[in-house]
Amino acid sequence: MQIEKSPSLAERPVPEFPGCRPITIRRDEIATHEGRFEFWDADTETAWVMRDPTGFAHEGPSQRLAGLAQLIAAGRGAPIECCGAMDLILRDARGERWRILQADQAVYLHPGRSRRPHAGGMEIGVHDHPDVVLEVDNTTDVRRGKLGLYEEWGFPEVWVEVPERYAPSRPAGLKPGLVIHLLEGGAYRTAPESRAFTGWTAEEIHAAMNEAELSAATSDVLTRVGKALGARGRTHPDHMPWLRAQRREAREESRAGTMAAAATRILASRGLPGLSSPLDAEDLSGILDDDAIDALLQCEDESDLRSRLAALRRQPGRYPPPRT
Repeated sequence: MQIEKSPSLAERPVPEFPGCRPITIRRDEIATHEGRFEFWDADTETAWVMRDPTGFAHEGPSQRLAGLAQLIAAGRGAPIECCGAMDLILRDARGERWRILQADQAVYLHPGRSRRPHAGGMEIGVHDHPDVVLEVDNTTDVRRGKLGLYEEWGFPEVWVEVPERYAPSRPAGLKPGLVIHLLEGGAYRTAPESRAFTGWTAEEIHAAMNEAELSAATSDVLTRVGKALGARGRTHPDHMPWLRAQRREAREESRAGTMAAAATRILASRGLPGLSSPLDAEDLSGILDDDAIDALLQCEDESDLRSRLAALRRQPGRYPPPRT
């Protein structure tokens, strides 16, 4: 994999926030401030907020990523948590809020074992960094300000998405696409694929974020990435209780359909009339296929068949209870 180095801190200009306007938020107000901003600095009590109102073009990709992550989590067999636009806080030597960034989306791949904020924002040096931070550039350009701060604060992976949906106030030079920035040796380098989401390429992520609805191609990609993460963490979809139950129900319904077709053939071959209603998953619950076939071969009629199946279901200890 070829990785391209991004500008060093020494080469990067003074942080700027194009597409934003400054407003004053006092130190004693910042803890309770509920509005969105890109960056806040205690030294000047200044916050930078987007000039244009947020709309679907800006909010859509971050919400879409949250949904895509849940599909990957299902294929992986382990939860993924998306925390949205939470505060990312750097405190000063006195322990007071000094600088705050707000990302468009923050993703934890291992929420169960990560030191995550349970209330308030994520604090540098207190909580674990998110595995991925997403920034959506539609009327802004994070390369001139926020990206350098993410680098200084040690965020391991930042995605910068420029949506296909165009905004008239989009900064010059921004073209639709997604760029992945990986932290290596204290500096960001651009890479063609994610390190956190194994094998998910920038092109695939951008395509998935900009689809009107989930395509077959993206579905295949999410399945591939989920399996890769599962192999890396030795997890499987059946490790998730809800998904395990859904998969078990699907298997039982498929099995019932197969057995219903077999019942029709077996009874017909014996010269017996077909069933008034097909066998279903409840009829066959906990019964081995071989025993169900024996019941079909030995029964005298439908009533006798259903009695035999009921007797098999009642036999204590012979069939283990279904897993939940």
